[in-house]
Amino acid sequence: MDEKLSKVDPKLLDLLVCPLTKGRLSFSRDTNELISESARLAYPIRDGIPIMLISEARKIED
Repeated sequence: MDEKLSKVDPKLLDLLVCPLTKGRLSFSRDTNELISESARLAYPIRDGIPIMLISEARKIED
């Protein structure tokens, strides 16, 4: 998984926002996802590319 992480440009991650709420995202190294706490969604990163589609996001359950 670390190989894929190294392909994601940290500057790109700083620019991305949640497409639903336009809020900040945090990176989860454990799941290799971008997390939107306000939307309770986790956006996957596949082959170093963040998939910023609401339809592809995983709902975060409590």
